[in-house]
Amino acid sequence: MLIGEVARRSGVSARMLRHYESLGLVRPSGRTGSGYREYSGDDIRRIFHIESLRSLGLSLREIGRALDDPGFEPSSLVGDLIGQTRERIAAETELLTRLRRIHAADPGGWEDVLQVVALLQALESKSADARQRAALSSVGEVSVPVEALVEAALSETEPNVAGALRWALARSGDDGTALLAEGLGSPVAAVRERAVRSLAEMPGGEAAERLRDALANTDVVVRRYAALALGTRGVAEAAPTLIDMIVEGRNDTDAADALSMLASDTTTADEIASRLVDRLAHDATEAPARGRLTQALADVPGTRASHALVELSQDGDRAVALTAAYLLHLRDAR
Repeated sequence: MLIGEVARRSGVSARMLRHYESLGLVRPSGRTGSGYREYSGDDIRRIFHIESLRSLGLSLREIGRALDDPGFEPSSLVGDLIGQTRERIAAETELLTRLRRIHAADPGGWEDVLQVVALLQALESKSADARQRAALSSVGEVSVPVEALVEAALSETEPNVAGALRWALARSGDDGTALLAEGLGSPVAAVRERAVRSLAEMPGGEAAERLRDALANTDVVVRRYAALALGTRGVAEAAPTLIDMIVEGRNDTDAADALSMLASDTTTADEIASRLVDRLAHDATEAPARGRLTQALADVPGTRASHALVELSQDGDRAVALTAAYLLHLRDAR
């Protein structure tokens, strides 16, 4: 078969066939009387083998080795190709992510593009100072896409930088709340904590709804941060978790402060006082926890809390009785 017919049937151009011949990959088995290259059936099969190996990403040199070396073992080469392909995919994915984020920033000109690129690079810097400056600079005429801020916030370990990133997210609008909520389901405890702390500083109703959902999270740390944030927002559903925190002695002072803010509503105040009294009466509540619960009653207004303190001033636990009596004295003096 002449070269033109081989090119037509194989889909490999005559020029490429000549290139293969120059490299020694394919040598026509014969020549016609006029001197034209003539390819045998084995030659054509070899051409198809070359094209198949090229489709796997092998170089022409590697193809030559694979076809001509009887001792050649393909498994190691294929393994190398898998590794190279993964690296290439990772690099392309990273580039695609960066391009999407630049596009999301809606730059008005090349200066804006360069500014966004610089901020994105700074957020990934090894320098904590550079990351912090990038976070503080990310809210402006050309802002960093919220997706990049969330990613940075969920991975940041430096407290000052993390605080700057939460500040930036709080000023980015509601777009980041859904992404942060996804972080609450991370298998990594530190990521879940960063997600809920960021949500706690996000304003608006959507963030509050995400925090309400977080009250049922399996991670107790997430529940505690959510309850503290919701308590300061006046969300009564946070009360049970806040009381648990007081009993357990975990951020109990902050929990008591959040309860007092919830108790600004008269109806809620009586409900909180009743919950505190119930926990005080529980057999499993130990003496230190009873003392903290008694102190928490001090900032709960209303007759229910006052009556509870009167009863507690006669409590069998002398420390609780003295604390209740002192708190009653303070309430009367107001």
